[in-house]
Amino acid sequence: MVDLSGNGAVSPGHTRHGQGSGNTGKKTSKKSRTKRGKRGRKRRNKKNIRNNKTPPPYFPPEAEEGNIEYKLKLVNPTQYRFEHLATQLKWRLQEGRGEAVYQIGVEDNGLLVGLTEADMRASLKTLKRMAEKVGADITLLREREVDYDLDRNTRKIAEVLVRKVPDDQQFLDLRVAVLGNVDSGKSTLLGVLTQGELDNGRGRARLNLFRHLHEIQTGRTSSISFEILGFNSKGEVVNYSESRTAEEICESSSKMITFIDLAGHHKYLKTTIFGLTSYCPDFAMLVVSANTGIAGTTREHLGLAMALKVPIFIVVSKVDLCSRGTVDRTVRQLERLLKQPGCNKLPLLVSGPDDAVTAAQQFTQSECITPIFTLSSVSGESLELLKVFLNILPPLSNSKEQEELMQQLTEFQVDEIYSVPDVGTVVGGTLYSGVCREGERLVVGPTDEGRFLRLKVGSIQRNRSACRVLRAGQAATLALGNFDRSLLRKGMVMVSPKMNPTICCQFEAAIVLLFHAKTFRRGSQVTVHVGNVRQTATVECLHGKDELRTGERAVVRFCFIKHPEYLRLGAKLLFREGVTKGIGHVTRLLPPSQNHDQNQNHDQNLQKEH
Repeated sequence: MVDLSGNGAVSPGHTRHGQGSGNTGKKTSKKSRTKRGKRGRKRRNKKNIRNNKTPPPYFPPEAEEGNIEYKLKLVNPTQYRFEHLATQLKWRLQEGRGEAVYQIGVEDNGLLVGLTEADMRASLKTLKRMAEKVGADITLLREREVDYDLDRNTRKIAEVLVRKVPDDQQFLDLRVAVLGNVDSGKSTLLGVLTQGELDNGRGRARLNLFRHLHEIQTGRTSSISFEILGFNSKGEVVNYSESRTAEEICESSSKMITFIDLAGHHKYLKTTIFGLTSYCPDFAMLVVSANTGIAGTTREHLGLAMALKVPIFIVVSKVDLCSRGTVDRTVRQLERLLKQPGCNKLPLLVSGPDDAVTAAQQFTQSECITPIFTLSSVSGESLELLKVFLNILPPLSNSKEQEELMQQLTEFQVDEIYSVPDVGTVVGGTLYSGVCREGERLVVGPTDEGRFLRLKVGSIQRNRSACRVLRAGQAATLALGNFDRSLLRKGMVMVSPKMNPTICCQFEAAIVLLFHAKTFRRGSQVTVHVGNVRQTATVECLHGKDELRTGERAVVRFCFIKHPEYLRLGAKLLFREGVTKGIGHVTRLLPPSQNHDQNQNHDQNLQKEH
């Protein structure tokens, strides 16, 4: 890589000095050369800072896969070249599931060359024509000047977001779990984002989000609720502000953010864990109150998101209630926590639109980047920065991974069960794999006896509007007609009859014990969370160990105490009981017949010992 900053250059004078004094005082001349070199570098660095030469001369080289494309310029292409460029754009949009980012004025190797004003205008015009051809819109995210003293003309690079116009409900859908301590302003922030009106300082914005009377009376969320925020193909916010219905928001949006509002109070922790494990959020938003700082369940929620490997960004709310010094103290507190050995995160404070764009792009590329926003739901301070971030935030999975999941057999996780007048039994959840259509015949289970029951899918609703086809990774509600609701429970799965699903009462998992007051041994009972499964299980045995202490690892066999469950090998596992907490993944499933044989052998061994 060529050093364009000039920091690595050595002046001819230094060389002559070294040559002339080579025999008489090597140590002295070497020291003096070093000092002069350092002073020269400092002078050049100061000059570069004064000239505002902060942009790096290189981006990483362009990747063949992914949704980011580098283009040096797009000035007056021939018809053949234009067709080729449009096909290339279509590929990038497909890779980004409807979104692509074009860097104009950048060579394929990542060198920031920049374009003159006239060339940039012509290139953006061509890009707009390309987008129109493939049914998309463009949004200019930012322009930056590139000046390396190569000539006196100002050259710029432009970053452009290209997004497909929505068609047949095939918008990009990202799920964001909202975490944070009680009274940190989670529901109020969601109310302001989705309703389009600022809060009055007394929680008016959150009233539409509550599902129960006691939540309205106490102002505390105790259940899981879903809120939607849309962005159209031009990057404009689409919400309920203009008396739109949920169906209108879905129709107008190319990208949808589904917020999963979780409970902050410690006594509703099991509900919060269920929301994180069952609804498969793409990202987590941790809300911290500026005036109270890191308090209550904040650390616990951060730990849960990290244990489940959910990328997290932080919002410091209520900055209108306290001084700038208090806000800075809370941010410093968060930065210290994130940099601790257990977290190993790199905090990125977002203070302007440029930071928001950078944060959104780096957030998904690097696991350690954690953006921090400071805002107010009452004054609206810095609220736009969060919207810019959410608008640009790319999906974690690419189109190839999505296609692979869709090729598999249908598997739908049952998270919620309702009885709706004139509709019948309705189940809500997430389609883990395959494709589900109206009228499709599936089997649901396992029941308490370990059986699967046949049923037929009636209608499908996604984000409160009718949908004909459900694809892998999407959340929806399915109407099951007259199917008996009493036969259903949370934690069941609806799968294709071709799948021949395996169920188990016992399973083995490789775990790490995060915390235990004493020791963790055979006979301990814990609440196990695996995906949408939540049930109490007994520790049957610890392979190779008699007991576990905090921080230790082992392969453990668990046994469900009530009924068998459907689990997947490799699924993330989280267990808890009081202050006891642990994480791990499923390594082996033991079918019911095998469980019975192993239990008999285990009892015989115990009798021999006695």
